[in-house]
Amino acid sequence: MKKDIKICHLTSAHPPYDIRIFHKECVSLAEYGYNVSLVCAGAENEIKNGVHILGVKKNNSRFGRMFITVWRIYKKALELDAKLYHFHDPELMLVGLLLKQKGKKVIYDVHEDLPRQILGKYWINKYLRKAISFLIENIENNVSRRLDYIIVATPFIRKRFLELNNKCVDICNYPITKDEGFSSINWKNKKNELCYIGLITKSRGIIEILKAIEDTPYRLNLAGKYSPESLRNELAEMRGWTNVNEFNYVDREKIMEILSNSKAGMVTLHPQINYLDSLPIKMYEYMLAGIPVIASDFPLWKGIIEGNNCGICVNPNNPTAIRGAIDKIFQEEEMATLMGKSGREIVLKEYNWENQIINLISIYQNILKKEY
Repeated sequence: MKKDIKICHLTSAHPPYDIRIFHKECVSLAEYGYNVSLVCAGAENEIKNGVHILGVKKNNSRFGRMFITVWRIYKKALELDAKLYHFHDPELMLVGLLLKQKGKKVIYDVHEDLPRQILGKYWINKYLRKAISFLIENIENNVSRRLDYIIVATPFIRKRFLELNNKCVDICNYPITKDEGFSSINWKNKKNELCYIGLITKSRGIIEILKAIEDTPYRLNLAGKYSPESLRNELAEMRGWTNVNEFNYVDREKIMEILSNSKAGMVTLHPQINYLDSLPIKMYEYMLAGIPVIASDFPLWKGIIEGNNCGICVNPNNPTAIRGAIDKIFQEEEMATLMGKSGREIVLKEYNWENQIINLISIYQNILKKEY
């Protein structure tokens, strides 16, 4: 019986209801019949959607999280005595190795290409950045060779890990389409508004977006957290800020309302090394909502966006080019409606979580086949 097979997900850096970890993976596995636990730093003990959430005390300092919190997660993981452990943060690699030494099955879920991500952190000294990236890549490589499976969030990351462990599969972070709430999309009710939803940073293009909409009748629905928090004050001094509808961090219901009111979704990230081959979940959520996407002109993204006729790709560093794309979508309603329809259709057909969960369950069955 699958219900007798105890599996445990571990995270020290994500919130308990993280979309990928909880809503997609843990809930899907519980619905399939596994006995699923999630050990999460800072969470409250509860059972939600069939998943047993178990919290450990969280240290707020970086040092405390890297060592004290990690040790607490390891101790809690041992108490559970699960058949399979699935961890989601690089700082838990030592936990993964210790669990392997105890004879447990262990999966490492790689959400980001961390060594490349560090190279994109330009506030870190250039030489120190390279040294840290090199060190982390070597640690990650050595650990990954010893684990039972590596799950990665994009095909690009998979290429790197396949050289280390042939048991590596990409489980892409596509949106959940069941009960998504956009079965009826009325384009005529939309205003001349575009939206940006997610973490708000300079490297994700917010400065250029505000420059693109200054002195226009267009409105930007802006929802998310600022990083750093001081960025909000800098943005408020820009001319384009008067065109912003600010929502801060909002729940899923409010996000759906914002998407319903918007005519385009913005994903104009700067061409940093860690963004070029990424697959932003917001891009697919805009598509699912039936609105055109204005995205960076990275080759991978152009293949998805322009290849499926669901938006326009532009130079993310050029506010004039961004403004031109917005003008085109807002002024050519028939074209924009078709783009929105095309994007929604390809997500419902291909780029969705329901297709990905099949691969995840197959991995679990392969690892746990002796338990059935």
